[in-house]
Amino acid sequence: MIAYHRLREAILQVERRPNDLAGAEITPEKLAELRASKRFEGLLEEIRSEAESGVNEPLPELDFALFRTFRAQGTRLEYERPYFQRRGRLLALTLALLIDGEERVVPALERTVWEICGEYSWAIPAHLPYSTAEAEETLPSDRIVDLFAAETAHALAEMLLLVGERLHPWIAQRVRSEVERRIFEPVFRSEQPFFWFSAEHNWSAVCAGAVGMAALLLVEDRERLAWMQAKIVDAMESFLSGYGDDGCCMEGAGYWTYGFGYYVYWAEMLHAYTGGRLDLLQDGKVRRIADYAGIVALTEPACINFSDCSPVNRLHPGLLSRLGSRIGASSPPVPHPPSFHSDHCYRWPHQVRNLLWTDESSGEGRVPAGTTRFPDAGWVIDKRETRAGLFAFAAKGGSNDEPHNHNDLGHFILHVAGETLLADLGPGVYTQDYFGPDRYRHLHPSSLGHSVPVINGQPQMGGTSYRAAILRSKSDGDRLYFDLDLTRAYGEEARLTAYMRHFVWTCRNGDPSASLEVRDVFEFQAGSRSDERSAASEGNRITEHLISFHRPHAADGSVIWTGERGSVELLYDPSVFRAEIEELDSRAHLGEEQKVYRTALTADLLPQRFVGEWTLRCSAH
Repeated sequence: MIAYHRLREAILQVERRPNDLAGAEITPEKLAELRASKRFEGLLEEIRSEAESGVNEPLPELDFALFRTFRAQGTRLEYERPYFQRRGRLLALTLALLIDGEERVVPALERTVWEICGEYSWAIPAHLPYSTAEAEETLPSDRIVDLFAAETAHALAEMLLLVGERLHPWIAQRVRSEVERRIFEPVFRSEQPFFWFSAEHNWSAVCAGAVGMAALLLVEDRERLAWMQAKIVDAMESFLSGYGDDGCCMEGAGYWTYGFGYYVYWAEMLHAYTGGRLDLLQDGKVRRIADYAGIVALTEPACINFSDCSPVNRLHPGLLSRLGSRIGASSPPVPHPPSFHSDHCYRWPHQVRNLLWTDESSGEGRVPAGTTRFPDAGWVIDKRETRAGLFAFAAKGGSNDEPHNHNDLGHFILHVAGETLLADLGPGVYTQDYFGPDRYRHLHPSSLGHSVPVINGQPQMGGTSYRAAILRSKSDGDRLYFDLDLTRAYGEEARLTAYMRHFVWTCRNGDPSASLEVRDVFEFQAGSRSDERSAASEGNRITEHLISFHRPHAADGSVIWTGERGSVELLYDPSVFRAEIEELDSRAHLGEEQKVYRTALTADLLPQRFVGEWTLRCSAH
């Protein structure tokens, strides 16, 4: 990525720390512009309201009863809600003081910082060692640097940059002391590095990016800082290696914003710190990763959301603006910044950079249409603009051993006239069990929560050996062909010798209609007798699933999902399949109750070779 001697030379040439490390120089004119902005009017109202709560209400408590909940019952939200509310309070009070000059918030901000500095651990309980044996092999809990400990360090350090001179000197002194003790010492002096230095997913970018930014903001010794940033570069190389050359984020669009966002925030701070001498955005692979957000964007705020990614992805105009202006990345329109409360973790750099980096053009972009293939990830996406809104189809191969994996080989999404009618459920509630051996008992990551078949009672399996192979990915005018070999997606009990899924997607630009033809070809293990009748008696059975958040209506030979702007009609042969609609109670990522509608097409008493065919017709109202 960058040689140490070049990194060191660039940092040693810095005579004094620049004052624009947060993304822009904070001037009276800039602050007046923010206060007058119509685009930020709603966001600033939310910030001021939260700051007012910080002045008038006590800080949410983090007592031992909440702390022990994760180990006692495996649930996370009880502790994490007040933990993140504290970070939201810190962010709101800082921005109110910075933008409005509200001196009356100073005592509340000082109190908030002081309490955060006194927390038992900046890491959350789900990421801490539990048993005595575990603790002996690692650091004490207040020295564990996870995602949120690193983010806390960066938030406190940047708070000092923005408003530190208005606070009591003891506040700055304690922040520096706690960041040094809790973050810098264990990260840079421990004999055993944290696992995230070599992680090929969002942890490496977020942890390293946040720690790296905290160091750029706080460390005065240039030699020490250069050595620290070299370690950060190592972690960032691990992060980028987790992406294929196609630039696809297999963790999902939300984790692109999270992981790649922190890469960009750190890279741009390093760029500003060194006066432009170091520019880690000028790389071909980084440019391809930067284009990902526009490629997976659907009608705002929907997105192609394979893996643990919400179907609704609130993009940050600040991040998109900077990627557009610096490296020409394409981006979808973001008319308004996300709500202050849309990110329940209240991640500091997203909102600060939204305010400081957003340019007007970020509200005027277009969702890039056309066909995109991610050969390394095994995805295909086709988007078509019509007079009735966007039509899109996406399907995936890949493996069932991906970051934030779902068992979803052969799964697909249909977006019709601006609405996603056949969907990916996204993440379930994060619990101890959700990331444990029983992960695939949960609907969201299981293949039972995806539009793929159950074969002889067997769902797809998780692990490195369960994967898809792309047989064909070809466009022919308005038609897209995508064929997958899914034989290795299932275990031995499925009794398969071969399973091929063939998609034919037809959609013309401008025409508010489309069709998806699905042809599944199954070959089963032979029975004791070779004639078709005896093979059928063995009872081979398949159940095709189709997943939606919309309640469908069934008739003989058809099922219809209807949204506000469009509909999808499933056409099948009732002499082959029988249809059943299941209403499933589920919970979304933050625990919200959620209705899921799973349509099941079942065919049984099947011969050794069976071809199941059905068509989905998409149209606008």
